[in-house]
Amino acid sequence: MPGHTVRRLGFAVLQAMVVLVATFAVTALLPGDAASVVLGEQATDEQVATVRQRLGLDQPLLDRFGNWFSGLVTGDLGRSLVTGAPVTDEIARRCAATAVLAGVTLLVLVPLALGIGVTCGLREGSRIDRALNAVTLFLHSIPEFVLGLLLVAGFAVYTGLLPATAAGTDFTARPAALVLPVIVLVGRQLCDVARQLRIGIAERTRGPVAEHLRLLGLPERTVVLRHLLPAAAAPAVQQLARAVEGLLTGTVIVESLFAITGLGTGFVEAVQNRDIPQVQGYVLVFAGVVVLGNLVADLVAHRLTPRRELVTW
Repeated sequence: MPGHTVRRLGFAVLQAMVVLVATFAVTALLPGDAASVVLGEQATDEQVATVRQRLGLDQPLLDRFGNWFSGLVTGDLGRSLVTGAPVTDEIARRCAATAVLAGVTLLVLVPLALGIGVTCGLREGSRIDRALNAVTLFLHSIPEFVLGLLLVAGFAVYTGLLPATAAGTDFTARPAALVLPVIVLVGRQLCDVARQLRIGIAERTRGPVAEHLRLLGLPERTVVLRHLLPAAAAPAVQQLARAVEGLLTGTVIVESLFAITGLGTGFVEAVQNRDIPQVQGYVLVFAGVVVLGNLVADLVAHRLTPRRELVTW
């Protein structure tokens, strides 16, 4: 386990370095000029040259990468080309809303997927298995913006039970504004995690280990909860990491749809304004969450996987 952890941490650091280089290279090679974005279309060549010098855009690419990387080390992501505010302050201001949205989504998603996966796995082929699979697959097949619009029409416009948007809303003071966005995100990710658990439980409940434990007289609840579920949860944990990646892309759509001032809407605005420092900051935050989520999922899955099923590398 310690050897695997060290190797996996080293691979995560390598992934992070590749992300850093790729983020800078892609944004540096984008067409257009940040100085022109700052000054607008009416700027003269002399004004553009002055701003390019002030922003360091006239320096060689490697020097610019070195300055950008040294800023990252000290937590300085630069300043927004539009507002002039530090990028870290802008991201921190928007981070709370996205963190609450994603956190509540995971709090609903994990136990719900666990219950559905175990229920369907233990009753494979039954009516309840087919019914739950049909519902989760139906939710998964609907794009986030379509499901969001349907929910807004049903629960906000026609019945008035829930707010249609969360514009300017403090989630702690008005938690009802979270209901529809969370339903959209959970509905999209529930199918994959629940089906992964269902497959694991269904395979293991018919296996020789489960049969042997039952012959020893262990209660069915003990067999399922203490022996089958941990083994079946290993691949599901990795699928949950994929779900976190899906949540990140889903928040871009859901936050725009429900007017939530979070990282997703901030990223969209930065791209629309061609605000390169902010785009770089948001990409690094999203990539960091993905790398960290996969690292944690791999370590947890390695711990849960039965020793006889491990393949060393």
